[in-house]
Amino acid sequence: MAVTVKASLGKTKYYTEVIAGENQLITDEPIDKGGQNRGFNPFEILATSLASCTAATLRMYIDRKEWDVEKIDVEVELENFPLTKLAIFKRNINFEGSHLNDEQLKRLHAIADACPAHKILLNEIEIQTKFS
Repeated sequence: MAVTVKASLGKTKYYTEVIAGENQLITDEPIDKGGQNRGFNPFEILATSLASCTAATLRMYIDRKEWDVEKIDVEVELENFPLTKLAIFKRNINFEGSHLNDEQLKRLHAIADACPAHKILLNEIEIQTKFS
């Protein structure tokens, strides 16, 4: 499955309009980096991809199993170490309004690890660039 997004940045420093199909969002940089802090920064968007994909994947599985879970909270902290080329995603998942047993939690851990964004981040990644 391929997705296409288009990011457009004019003369306003770092204020970027991003379009994917019919949806739009704004990215920006924090004030201390020269931006206006009017949207997520690129690293927040990257962490958002993992958090939202994890939550959606878990919800699909929980609903299919008909388990009673009121709310799924997924918090992702991304630490980037450019000098060592290491990025660490710390993912914390909380299920509100549920009484899940240890076996269910073990299964949900495996389901979280199977979310498509998680899998992509563990794959070898290649970026192909061309100018037009």
